[in-house]
Amino acid sequence: MAALAVVRDLREHWAPASAEELERFETDVLSGFVLVRASAGLTDGTIRGDVGHLEQIRTWFGRPLWDMEPADADAYFGKVLRNSPSGTRLARSQALTTYFMFLELRHKVELHRMTGRVVECPIDEMNRPRGAKDAQLRIPPTEPEIGTLFTGWGGELATCRKFAPTARNYTAAKLMSQVGLRVSEACKLDLDDIKWNLGRFGKLHVRHGKGARGSGPRERMAPLINGADRTLRWFIQDV
Repeated sequence: MAALAVVRDLREHWAPASAEELERFETDVLSGFVLVRASAGLTDGTIRGDVGHLEQIRTWFGRPLWDMEPADADAYFGKVLRNSPSGTRLARSQALTTYFMFLELRHKVELHRMTGRVVECPIDEMNRPRGAKDAQLRIPPTEPEIGTLFTGWGGELATCRKFAPTARNYTAAKLMSQVGLRVSEACKLDLDDIKWNLGRFGKLHVRHGKGARGSGPRERMAPLINGADRTLRWFIQDV
């Protein structure tokens, strides 16, 4: 006659982590999140923005973010941020979604062992803020309208109270319209960035060009077309 044996549960039983352990773990997870985003090539400003969004949600929630449920996200985005700009709501939602993706990929097992919770993002298709990618029709000004603007602006140079800053602003704006510079790129130009002998019209060395996908500044050479060379010569020689 076969003997009977006691059937035992083969799953391991883990005692829940203490509050101090969870606090240290939360700090380590956030540090790891910053490191992995830097490893992905994001700029410091982008990472600081994401961390700032997470800290504000954490302050409101009062507990580690991995405890958030969809109902908590509903209350936060539906009440607390109800009247906030759509860009703020969307950026905060994206930061939270990215953070939970990091938790699921890197710490899902460990969090289950320490808390008994299965990590799941509280942002879903039902409560995800919308509006960032809505198509917006932007009609640029026509060439005659641009000409009218700078003609009138140039006429004010003769009667303005402070000629030097007015001429500087006029030159920067006209240069942006002629060459296609961004405001931040035009503000960081120096006299040494003008390369008169390059190409047919000369070129601008844009040292602080905007990078794509958070890759950081990218340099480029912009030709002085559309009369940009005359604009710069007037500013340098006469102003």
